[in-house]
Amino acid sequence: MAMEVQIGAAKVAKYATQESGDTLEIIERPHGGLSAVLVDGQRSGRSAKIISNIVARKAISLLGEGVRDGAVARAAHDYLRTHRGGRVSAELQVVSVDLQTETLVISRNTQCPALIVQEGALRVFDVPSQPIGIYAKTKPVIVEIPLKAHTYVLVFTDGLLHSGVDVQGILIERVQEGPSAQSLADALLSQALEAEKGRPKDDISVLVVAVLPAKVRDRVRRFSVRFPLYS
Repeated sequence: MAMEVQIGAAKVAKYATQESGDTLEIIERPHGGLSAVLVDGQRSGRSAKIISNIVARKAISLLGEGVRDGAVARAAHDYLRTHRGGRVSAELQVVSVDLQTETLVISRNTQCPALIVQEGALRVFDVPSQPIGIYAKTKPVIVEIPLKAHTYVLVFTDGLLHSGVDVQGILIERVQEGPSAQSLADALLSQALEAEKGRPKDDISVLVVAVLPAKVRDRVRRFSVRFPLYS
């Protein structure tokens, strides 16, 4: 079966805050595939954005050099801890499509679970893990799953949990329709904003990586971004 990988994301800043403290970056892996890096900096606003940018830039640069995901998370931790003297933390999540191993690799240093739906079955990846930047021997928790059609991986920052929405229920209901990665991310963020009456108490970022049957059998890679501007 011909398959395609889709990455969809939706994010919003805390109410009355101009800048989200979350950072999302995507990079092509040198040996094939893609990696998406999601970082939630400590606190919110500008100070959190500086922290999440530091971590995301380090992770992306190492992934671009072919460093493996686990080593990337450890290096990002060491870098932040050295750079900020162990005084600030960040939650780091990396989702990779590894074409060498033909797997999806999920690396977590966060309180938030990763949710995986594969062939209709939900798996909650919630092994306890620590944020990076504080404790000396912090390491990620990692899971690999086969690269199969009809797979969805959902990761998010804690603002989605704080909104009170039933993330698992929404996910299970929506995937029955075979949505695109972007439409699923949009639906989850929309539900969170509705629950908080349009005034989120924290930054919210939602990242969906999906492996779906290919509808167009060509070799074209497509990437799209929508970014609001305010005067």
